[in-house]
Parts: sequence; structure tokens; C-alpha cells
Amino acid sequence: MTYDVDYLVNEDQEVMIIDPFTGRTMEGRRYSDGLHQAIEAKEGVPVQNESKTSASITYQNLFRMYKKLAGMTGTGKTEEEEFREVYNIRVVPIPTNRPIARVDHEDLLYPSLEYKFNAVIADVKRRYEKGQPVLVGTVAVETSDLISQKLVAAGVPHEVLNAKNHYREAQIIMNAGQRGAVTIATNMAGRGTDIKLGPGVRELGGLCVIGTERHESRRIDNQLRGRSGRQGDPGESQFYLSLEDDLMKRFGSERIKVFMERMNLSEEESVIKSKMLTRQVESAQKRVEGNNYDSRKQVLQYDDVMREQREIIYKQRQDVITADRDLAPEIKAMMKRTIERQVEGHFLGSKDEAIDGIIKFAHTTLVEDGTLHAESFKPMNKKEIIDELYELALRVYDSQVKKLRDEDRIREFQKVLILRVVDNKWTDHIDAMDQLRNAVSLRGYAQNNPIVEYQSESFNMFNDMIGAIEFEVTRLMMKAQIHDNIERERSVQESRTTAVKNIMPNQPVQTKDAVSFEGVDRNDPCPCQSGKKFKNCHGRK
Repeated sequence: MTYDVDYLVNEDQEVMIIDPFTGRTMEGRRYSDGLHQAIEAKEGVPVQNESKTSASITYQNLFRMYKKLAGMTGTGKTEEEEFREVYNIRVVPIPTNRPIARVDHEDLLYPSLEYKFNAVIADVKRRYEKGQPVLVGTVAVETSDLISQKLVAAGVPHEVLNAKNHYREAQIIMNAGQRGAVTIATNMAGRGTDIKLGPGVRELGGLCVIGTERHESRRIDNQLRGRSGRQGDPGESQFYLSLEDDLMKRFGSERIKVFMERMNLSEEESVIKSKMLTRQVESAQKRVEGNNYDSRKQVLQYDDVMREQREIIYKQRQDVITADRDLAPEIKAMMKRTIERQVEGHFLGSKDEAIDGIIKFAHTTLVEDGTLHAESFKPMNKKEIIDELYELALRVYDSQVKKLRDEDRIREFQKVLILRVVDNKWTDHIDAMDQLRNAVSLRGYAQNNPIVEYQSESFNMFNDMIGAIEFEVTRLMMKAQIHDNIERERSVQESRTTAVKNIMPNQPVQTKDAVSFEGVDRNDPCPCQSGKKFKNCHGRK
């Protein structure tokens, strides 16, 4: 991870991830598996706790939750098949307001990256000296920095739109159409806006868009081209390619490179400009787009499994939240099913071992230790044991409920209990499903369909989660230490930033009684009873 390339630290002491394709900072996004914490420690900023996924959904399923979808875009034609298959949306092309006057030149192919970038710099310098504004579009932030360094060496003044000054994006784009303006940005710059041409720019040919590389998606290239020639304005577009580009490497650039080497061509002679080349590149892009669509489709198939489970959990959760009734029947049903599962599971072995296991389960989950004995259960069959344990559980439940005294408190306690368990188990289930998805792809080597395997495994995992929820609700209901002051736990919204100004308000609130901090060592527990060390609480400097 490189500073100012992969991430940066803003003025609020936050480590912000930089999108490598747009050059913009991604608000609220954090690296997982402790990587973000490691970067925070490296940069000497406050380290935030590891984040945990509490909900996940693909963009496709998010949009499919709406009954009606519609929209406008300038590049939807290239994704027509995906719109139709995923969203059942037709793509209807609408002619432009005014005829397009932009001149789209044929692609230029160079033998190496060095040759290509030198040609780009020479073209930009020539147009700058003429006064024609230029917008240089790159695929990645690293390329933007490289072009900027070369333009500085060539003595061409320019603006660079990246993560460090993205807050100036509107101003930079506004000035990009002025006479002699040179702007470097990723191919996402200025989307949704019209770059206005300054005085005298029309006569010079309008805004020239230079692409330093073909993107694997035609849609992105069309978006970059579309920065020029808006509303009937004149303009130009030119893409520069090399045999060392990622897209060219995928589709047989080695043969062309060998041919050029055999011909022993000079730098000027080795440039290829042909309509056939442009068509070949677009054909390669179509194949890559097809592969990417297949990948997205596969992601959607995986998420469809999660979607079904998500709908079940959220529906039941919403029913609990909005319930204006006693939830005792639901809790008692959970208790009954938990007891049945445990007894059935223990009876898979010998009866003596089963009874010992059942008594252990009952002592840890249902009743006080030492209240049950094996001798009383040995004459009973499986059904009688289940009925006996259920009767005991009902008595314990009634005694627990009596401690709450008030009907409203009982309902409040029931809701808090169920929601807390469901939320904890569901977030754990999401993590487990992510791990399963990463592992299940390997089963393709055994000639098994990973999707089918994922569906089968996830079904079993979901049933296990439901069993775990019912077990935990039963255990907490039976074993909870209930007091008179029970009320719904207020979930504190955790700060999603490491900024000190946002962390400080979340420090424990000092009690009314004044607390003295004199003589407290940095590593001693804080006197405010927060459970933290003094240096991490009120001793923070």
C-alpha cells in the first residue's frame, strides 16, 4: 500500500481509500482483515475497531427490489443484453439534440509504452502551443501521475484531477474548455457535465480528448469521448495504444511485436493507424465485456441464494419489531424445538450417554445445576423426556416472566431478546457465507458445479443458523438475570470515522459525581468506570 496512491490521510486524521480507476476517495470504505488498522498504525492516526459486515446485497438485487425501473444514460446501448436479462429493461436510443460534430480519429498503435507516452506528450504540446484545450484521459491514477511528470519536463502547464484535489473537480472541469487548458484526469472525470468552450476555441477545433489507453469496456471509452463535442460543439478524440497495454496483451499483440522487430522499423515507421485496428480493438473489448458480464451474472446467482435467506430473516425480524402482542407463543415454540433437536441428537448414541448429555444440556440451558438426575430419566422414552424437559422449561419461563411484573416490560424484554440474538447470528452467518463462497469455487476442479454446491451448503448453514438462534433465545430466556429496570437496549450508532472530533463525543459520559483523575497512571483503569485504560479514555491527549 502506497501513500497518496492507494490511500491518503485527510485533515481529520482519517485514512481514506483511493479508487484506482476514478482517483477519488471512497467515503466510508475500509480495508478488511486488519489491513486498515495496520495502515492507521503506520500513519500514526487513531486506530478504529475492525468493521463487521451486518448486511450485504449486490447492486443488481438492490435495484430489483423496486417494482419499476427507468433511467437515462449515454452509454446504455453497449450493455443492452445485461439490462434485458437482469432487469427486464429495454434500451431505447434517443438521437442527440444536435448533430455530433466531433471528429473521432482512428487509434494509433505503438510498439512500447515509452513510445506511446512520448507521442502523447508531443501531441499535447503541439495542441497547447496552438491554443486548443486538451483533456487527457487515463485508466489509472498512476498513469495520470506519469503523464503529469512528463508534461512538467516538457514545460506544459496543466491541471491534474486526482484524489488529492478532487474537491476542486468542478472548478477544474469548468476551466478544461478554456483556450490553452491542459487537464489530466482518469476517464471518469467530468461525467454528467458539459465542458463549456472558451472564446476562440471553436475556431481551433474545440476540445481534444486524448485517451492514453483503451479501457476493457467500450462504455468507459465512450464516456471519455463524450466529454468533447457536447451540444453540437466541434471537437476531436484520439486514442493511443501500445503492444504492452493490458488489453492488447490479452489478444495476440506478440505476433505484431515480432513482425515489427523483423522489419527493423524506426520509431516513426512503427506506428500503426488503421480502421481495421480500431475494429479489432472494439472486438476485443466486446469479448472482455462478455467475460465481465458472465462474472457479474455469477455474482448475482450467488447473491440470489442470500436474497432468499435475507427476505426470510428480515420479514421475521420486522414482524418482531412491529409486534404489539405477547411473543410468548413464539418463544415457547423455540424452546420446544430446541429441546426436541437436542434430545434427538443425543439419542443417536447409546441411551446412557444420551441421558448424560441431555442432563448436561438441561443444566446449562434450562434449569439450575444439580436439579436433575439420570435415574429419573432412565425409565422414560424419547417423547417422555422431551415432554418432561418442556414442562420444566415452561415453569422456569413463567418464573422469569413474573420478575418483570408489567405486561409492557414483558413485551419489551421479549423483543430485545429475540432481536439481539437474531442480529448476532445473522452477521456471523454473513461472514460464514462469504467464506463458503470463496472456498466453493475450488470444487469446480472436482467437476462439481460451484453454484449448486453453494446452494446446497448454504441451505444447511441457514437451517443451522435458525437452530442456533432458537437455542440461544432459549438459553438466555432461561438463564437471564432479570431485574426490575429492564428496558430496550438503545443501539449506539458507532462512528464510521477515525477522526478525533468524531471519536471524542463517544467517550463515556462522566457521572454526576465528580471523578478525580489525580495520580492515575497511564495504564491504570480509568476512574470513570468505562473499562478502558486511562490513556485511552480521559487521559487521551
